[in-house]
Amino acid sequence: MPEEKYTRCPGCATVFRVTAEQLAMRAGQVRCGQCKTVFDGVARQVSLSPSTRSDEGAAAVDEAAHGPPTLTLRDAQALETSAETSKTTETAETAETAETAETAETAETAEAAETADAAKTAETAETADAASARLVSAVAALAARDDRFAPAASTKPGRARTVAYAMAIALLLLLVAGQAAFHFRDAIATFWPVARPAIARLCSVAECAVGPLRDAAMAHLSIESSDLQADPAHRGLLILTATVRNRAGWPLAYPHLELTLTDAQDRIVVRRALAPAEYAGGTADLQGGIAANGEIALKVFIDASATSQAGYRLYMFYP
Repeated sequence: MPEEKYTRCPGCATVFRVTAEQLAMRAGQVRCGQCKTVFDGVARQVSLSPSTRSDEGAAAVDEAAHGPPTLTLRDAQALETSAETSKTTETAETAETAETAETAETAETAEAAETADAAKTAETAETADAASARLVSAVAALAARDDRFAPAASTKPGRARTVAYAMAIALLLLLVAGQAAFHFRDAIATFWPVARPAIARLCSVAECAVGPLRDAAMAHLSIESSDLQADPAHRGLLILTATVRNRAGWPLAYPHLELTLTDAQDRIVVRRALAPAEYAGGTADLQGGIAANGEIALKVFIDASATSQAGYRLYMFYP
C-alpha cells in the first residue's frame, strides 16, 4: 500500500490527501477546492503519523505555525491541479472574451441603430425645416403680391376731394335717374300725367316718343268678337270684323293682329300680320292708345283671290 501524503492549504488551513502522481503534475502546483487558493502542494506537505519525542519540538513549531493538522481533512479529489486551474481560467477568460466581444458587437449594433435613427431624425427635421422654409417663402410671396396690388396709403382726403366725390356721386345718381326715366317714360307719363310735358321735351331732344303702355301679357286686352266673311260685291275679297276691349284703368297701346287662314283640315294656308295703322283707320288716336275701359271696332278688307280657305284664327301681340 503506497504511503499516504497530505498537504495543507495556506489560505484556509484545510488538509488534503494527495498522491505522488497528483503532486508530480504541473510541478506540484495545485488549487484549493475550498478557498480556490493556488499553492505548491509539495512544499506544503504535512505528516499525520504519530511523532517521536525527538520530533516533538519541530512538530510543536509546525503545529504552532499551521494549526492542528487534524482540523479539516478532505480527499485528494477536492484539489485541482494547476493545469485544470489554467484550463478553467482559460475557459472563463474565453467565455469572458466572447461575452465581451458579443457585448461590444451588441453595443456597436445599438450604436449603429442609434446613429441611423439619429440620421433619420436629422433628415426628417431637415425635410420639415425645408418645407417650413418653402411655406414661409410662399406666404411672403403672397404677401408681396397683395402689397403690390393693394392701394397706396393715402392721407386724409381734403375738402376739395370730398366735394369732388360728392359731385361725382350726384352726377352718377342723375344719370341713373335719367336712364330709368327714359326706359319707363311711357309708364311715368301714364301714371303721372303732370310729368308728361317734361318727358315730351326730353324726348324731343333725345329723338324718342311718349306713347301709351303696352300690355305685353295681354292681361287687360281681349278680342271680344271677330268674323271673317266673303265680300258679296267683290269676288275674292274677305271682310274681317272684330272688337278689341281694354279692361285696364289706363290707356293701352294698340296691339298688332295676326290673321291665319286655314283649310278644311285646319292646316295653315296663309298668315298675315296687321299693324295698328292697317286696321284702326285714319280717325284712330294711335298715340293716345285704346282708352281706359274702352273698346275699338275694326273692319279690314283682305284680298284672298289667290287662296282657298275654310277657316281662320286671330291673335294679338306686341312686336
